[in-house]
Amino acid sequence: MTTPAAPRKSLRRLGSLLQFSFGLVWSAARAPFVGLVALQIVSAVALAGQVLAVQLTLSVILDAKAREQGLLPFVFPVVLLALLTALTAVAGSLQASLGRYVGESVAQSMWGQILEMATGVGLRRFESTDFYDRLERMRSNALSRPFQVTNGVLAVIGATAASIGVGITIVALNPLLLPLLLIGGVPMLLTSRRESRLEFRFNVEQTQRIRLRTYIALLLTARDEAKEVRAFGLQRFLTHRFSRMYDTYRSDLARHVRRRSTLNVLGNLGAALVLALTLLALMWLIAVGQIGIAGAGAAIVAIRLLASQIQSLTGGVQTIFESGLFLDDVHEFVTGEQDEQSRGPVRDVPEFASLDLDDVRFTYPGRPEPALDGVDIHLEAGEVVALVGENGSGKTTLAKIMAGLYPPDSGTVEWNGTDVSAFDQSRLRSQIAVIFQDFVRYAFTAEENIGLGRADEPVDIEKIRAAAREAGADDFLAALPDGYRTPLSRLFDGGHEISGGQWQRVAIARAYYRQAPLVILDEPSSALDPRSEHDLFTSLRATLQGRTALFVSHRFSTVRSADRIYVLDAGKVVEHGTHDELMARQGLYAELFSLQADAYLRS
Repeated sequence: MTTPAAPRKSLRRLGSLLQFSFGLVWSAARAPFVGLVALQIVSAVALAGQVLAVQLTLSVILDAKAREQGLLPFVFPVVLLALLTALTAVAGSLQASLGRYVGESVAQSMWGQILEMATGVGLRRFESTDFYDRLERMRSNALSRPFQVTNGVLAVIGATAASIGVGITIVALNPLLLPLLLIGGVPMLLTSRRESRLEFRFNVEQTQRIRLRTYIALLLTARDEAKEVRAFGLQRFLTHRFSRMYDTYRSDLARHVRRRSTLNVLGNLGAALVLALTLLALMWLIAVGQIGIAGAGAAIVAIRLLASQIQSLTGGVQTIFESGLFLDDVHEFVTGEQDEQSRGPVRDVPEFASLDLDDVRFTYPGRPEPALDGVDIHLEAGEVVALVGENGSGKTTLAKIMAGLYPPDSGTVEWNGTDVSAFDQSRLRSQIAVIFQDFVRYAFTAEENIGLGRADEPVDIEKIRAAAREAGADDFLAALPDGYRTPLSRLFDGGHEISGGQWQRVAIARAYYRQAPLVILDEPSSALDPRSEHDLFTSLRATLQGRTALFVSHRFSTVRSADRIYVLDAGKVVEHGTHDELMARQGLYAELFSLQADAYLRS
């Protein structure tokens, strides 16, 4: 009962796959693609013409009267054969060049989809290993597989056209030969489908292992990791682990290749057997006088060409099927993530007045304990609010939720009393400037590093310098060899390195340049010396000029002047109030503040 449904399902899948691939290629490189199709047809006609030219040439050779006339009778068939051979070669060369261009065009188009998906997907997805595995497969397959499918279709079109042309000539010679040759493609079709499934399964199984191996290679070759690898003498350990993983991969690959090769050999042996039977049938037809010598010569050429075209046809079908398995995975992933991003209404974000978290809970995927457990926090416009706690208390997670980067598992985050899920998330995030403790050090110029705070707007160098002055970065940036035009990395020509503390000031300047009404500073002073840290916080209120700030820190001495201090412990707000109120309460804040103060005094 289910047998008829399977072919229909396969045909529907194939139709969807072809539509996706053709649509992508058509939008990426329409004119070159049309050229490729035209070249396929030209090649098919030229191949069929070569068979006729061979027959004409052999007829002249065997015609005694023609031979008596010298070279003249040979000119037309020989020139025709030469021209058709040249035309086939030129068409093949042009196809290779156009194919390369179309391939790059498709790759660019797919990169656009990958980058749009990867930058638009919710940050929480990056906590899932399954997401990383599928993202890796997408990076590996999405760039080439759509064009491979299209190449497979072009091969099928070209092989079909050529097969029809050559097949007509074979039928003209003797109809018995054609069905034998067509049967020769069946073994290859049967084995190629099995090969494709094996290839897809092997790639899925190896995805995470390849990611780990690539990561170890990065540790051994990356610039930032180089110092620690050498300081701890990790070269031998990491190299040995890399080699061991590669050995395991090669062992798995050898097993996989043996299975594919076995199937391929069986398919080709089946095709060769049918070809041998066809040639034997040709010999029999010659022996009984049904085909002349000239016809026999042409038939041999035609049989060889048609066998080659049938192999191209089955190869194209295999390419379509194999790439289709990967593209199904890619297409499902991209559309699934796009659906995830497109959910929810879109509303403009009103001017900031307050931000409230009510009973917010959040747990990272794969972890049993919650990172946040029933958190309540209130911020009002113009306030400087501090969030303190020991390492692992949930401060950074809370900062990400307040920045709109993580949705809470439960509870609400309200902007001016409205749940933030009601707003367009990109517009909401444009109203918030965030400095993370692990901020990115972009290998761009100083001007670009700060200008990224408002990347969608034209660069305003005066405002960039003003933000740098507010963050205490203007003096050392202006003193660079090319001033603000100096790249802040030696990765590129003319680059210059700056210290960790200076980088932190550049990151702070980037946040100030954003001119957002809400600024979240997550451990923004971890690389600053105590004096610089104190100056940063004491000047924060004046620098913000009425904007709201959430200052996250584990150094209690820097947040004394905050309007309100929230104390986190194990994902919960255990205390909140001013510094004096919390010290008078003699709770966790007072305990930790005293411990840190005593440590400074003893040192």
